[in-house]
Amino acid sequence: MKNLFLTGASIILLLSSCNKDEKVQAASLEQQKLDYQARQIDIEKQKLAIEKEKINFERQKDSLNKVEEEKEAERKAEANRVARKSSRRSSSSSSSRSVASNSSSSGSSGSSSSAGTTATQKKGWSSAAKGTVIGTVGGAAAGAIISKKNPGLGAVIGGVAGGATGYTIGRANDRKTGRVQK
Repeated sequence: MKNLFLTGASIILLLSSCNKDEKVQAASLEQQKLDYQARQIDIEKQKLAIEKEKINFERQKDSLNKVEEEKEAERKAEANRVARKSSRRSSSSSSSRSVASNSSSSGSSGSSSSAGTTATQKKGWSSAAKGTVIGTVGGAAAGAIISKKNPGLGAVIGGVAGGATGYTIGRANDRKTGRVQK
């Protein structure tokens, strides 16, 4: 009977210990599932954080692009204002030159208006315009000095001749540099 009692006790002990391992294994399996799910949730949170950062980056990039576009638009507007002011100045200076010399007004205003239209494309005065102005002023001065009896008439004649000569020389220089086509 002692053997039977010891055998039964050992079987019960053995069964109970095996049953505890199954419970521990089942509990550890459930714990592993929970840990896995927790890690998956953490990974999804990180993915969402990355997506939020991407969206914020794109917003910042778009706002920077808008700022750059606004600055470029302001630069273009400023350039247009400057071009308009220079064309107004050239047209007002050509009208003041036409008052000074009656005969050369058609030559000087024609060249300065073409200089005004080319000022938006190419900056600065053309050689024809410079030659006309220099020739007119130099010819008027020379005509006034040469004609001692009537210096006003000499200035007008010298201004017309000097302006025409200066325009011709300046126009030839513009053709050489490629500013004006033949």
